[in-house]
Amino acid sequence: MKNIFLFLVSYSVMILSMNVKVMLAQTIDSVLLRKHISFLASDDLKGRGTSTPEEQRAADYLAEQFRLLQLIPKGDKGSYFQVFPLIKKNDVLPDSNRLAMNVVGFLDNGKAHTIVIGAHFDHLGLGYDGSSLDTSPKGKIHNGADDNASGVAGMLELARVYATNGMKESYNFLFIGFSGEELGLLGSKHFGEHPAIALETVHCMVNLDMIGRFNDSKKELIVGGTGTSPTFEPLVKSVAERSFNNEFALALDSSGVGPSDHTSFYLKKIPVLFFFTGVHSDYHKPSDDIERINFAGQTKVLRYVKTILDSLQAAPKLAFQQTRVKQQTGHSYKVSLGVMPAYSFAGKGLKVDAVSEGRPAAKSGIQGGDIILKIGDVDIADIQGYMQALGKLKAGETVRVKVLRGDKEIEIPVNL
Repeated sequence: MKNIFLFLVSYSVMILSMNVKVMLAQTIDSVLLRKHISFLASDDLKGRGTSTPEEQRAADYLAEQFRLLQLIPKGDKGSYFQVFPLIKKNDVLPDSNRLAMNVVGFLDNGKAHTIVIGAHFDHLGLGYDGSSLDTSPKGKIHNGADDNASGVAGMLELARVYATNGMKESYNFLFIGFSGEELGLLGSKHFGEHPAIALETVHCMVNLDMIGRFNDSKKELIVGGTGTSPTFEPLVKSVAERSFNNEFALALDSSGVGPSDHTSFYLKKIPVLFFFTGVHSDYHKPSDDIERINFAGQTKVLRYVKTILDSLQAAPKLAFQQTRVKQQTGHSYKVSLGVMPAYSFAGKGLKVDAVSEGRPAAKSGIQGGDIILKIGDVDIADIQGYMQALGKLKAGETVRVKVLRGDKEIEIPVNL
């Protein structure tokens, strides 16, 4: 009798331990988020500039995490690495023979269709590529803790949760770390042209870019791509209301095109969602460090993303829906005004959230709260129009910028 009792106790403890492990596997772990960001945004990686030895170390780190999770390699020649040439020639990358790589791992649940979860792991390196908003960036490490070590850490956590929860979801998962995003979405464009799986089998693509600076006061979470499938907008709203008691002030953008890697999938007629906690004063500056990451907020965002992904398990293959057409699909330009857009602004023009000290906008008198209506001869309808206008500008010239300040339109000459 005693032996039977001890067996039952032992068996109960074993079952309880198994249940605890499953519960932990299904939970987003902020400790692991910190671990990933601590490595990726460390000074040792020198800002993860595209095609640098330090970016290769970041790629190796992602591949090792995929290996530990027993994801199937979906890169070149049975590896996790999908290598592509840097075809962008400028004063920063004069050698067109340089190579970069995406990191690709597959969770095979034996299903017909797949959800892609991606995040770019490159950043600005030592500030030589022209995208920094620092007043004198060259030679300074741009760690990119939020942009985009936060998104990569989130992708790795979702990979861990789905790979270790002991369940077979209704869809497979493909996890991708993209390189070359900061130089114009180069890695995701390459994947779109050389996909590791048949694109017609992709249920949707979820892009995590800058999810580490959730503002606990504003509670704003920007979700892009909500118009790319009829399913998305009611789903993201209902999940926020039902499962999170409206803890998020959602700012929805219906467009499938934006300055991040989901664009490359939308252009292949794949439904996309883009999660983003917004710009801040450290954006594209050396001060984007781990000390400024809101880990509790990031964990909450990822719980929300996972709940949406879980809800999609019950949905049939999503219908694609084309959204408004935009012309600029990357963010490659030679000059910058030094403004931080208010991405949640839904009106006409580009609303300025803040300006960077010492940059052309600040020097010329453009202020936070201004709405840019026109740059030179280009009318600005939204952020994509703004990016398109920047692409026409040259360093050293003076351009007239029309802004709406309060209820008055003002023309401001800006020296670039």
